[in-house]
Amino acid sequence: MAPSRGPTPLARTLHTTLDHHKGSVHVVRYAKGTAKYVLSGGQDRTVRLWNPDLGTEIKTYAAHGYEVLSITVSHDNSKFASSGGDRQVFLWDVVTGTTIRRIPGHMGKIFAVEFNEDASVLASGSYDSTVRLWDLRSQNRQPIQTLEEAHDAVQTLHVGPTYIVTGSVDGYVRTYDLRMGELRSDFIGHPVTAVIPSQDGQTYLVMTLDAHVRLMDMTTGKMLNDFTGHTNSSYRCRTCFGHGEASVVCGDEKGMVWAWDLVDATPLQPNPPPKVHDKVITWIEQHPIEAGELVTASADGTVKVWRYPDAAT
Repeated sequence: MAPSRGPTPLARTLHTTLDHHKGSVHVVRYAKGTAKYVLSGGQDRTVRLWNPDLGTEIKTYAAHGYEVLSITVSHDNSKFASSGGDRQVFLWDVVTGTTIRRIPGHMGKIFAVEFNEDASVLASGSYDSTVRLWDLRSQNRQPIQTLEEAHDAVQTLHVGPTYIVTGSVDGYVRTYDLRMGELRSDFIGHPVTAVIPSQDGQTYLVMTLDAHVRLMDMTTGKMLNDFTGHTNSSYRCRTCFGHGEASVVCGDEKGMVWAWDLVDATPLQPNPPPKVHDKVITWIEQHPIEAGELVTASADGTVKVWRYPDAAT
């Protein structure tokens, strides 16, 4: 383990707890860039905007009639999209708190929404086994493309510069090359709950309901590493790269946050980690810039912000 890596992901301590949600929190996303905000969505049908430094709620966005399962934030933080049990995507203005647009079209709950780089196109993945692409500059209510290759619910997706990666309960990760018009399907063999590409697009992490996180080669579909020890067999949990992509981090069904060295896949200390949530950790996300910060969300109704003790407040 390289000595220059600094503190391990598990050296963070609790900075703030955000707990105004009633019921499970399914998703929490950081604002883009240096903006000091997080958005969370949950079983109580609301999306909430927080200042994680102060632990205060800034705004509540309430229009959903069902649980909120996914959130994506635009590049300039002016808008976000959310989805869930409504079977439609809600597009919001951050400042006014109003819905700019509602996008129907799916036949089941929508587990995942994601903007492209300039937020001109939105992708949505659903229980109906499809991924639909929407041109947000057009008033046309029809998707510009529908990806129908999955044989079960699409639980996760990522929109890259020239590709889209999806993960399905059917056990496949599918990579759509938008420039070449090609599809590659990687059979993982277990329901996929999260797919997180590396920044260079050369590899991706895939989390599955057999309690494994795997590092895969994006080009060949070959498994490069396998991370185990956590508990994940029933619920959609998420994994992410630690800062600088030197580690892999995930939350599990026992309320623990696990971390491994990316190269040798050894668990980082303490092993096993302490329980930090009372119920399953549904989401975990590394801050896009701050090395010492990550955020977790849980079925216990809380969002927690974690920082290294010497991180700036």
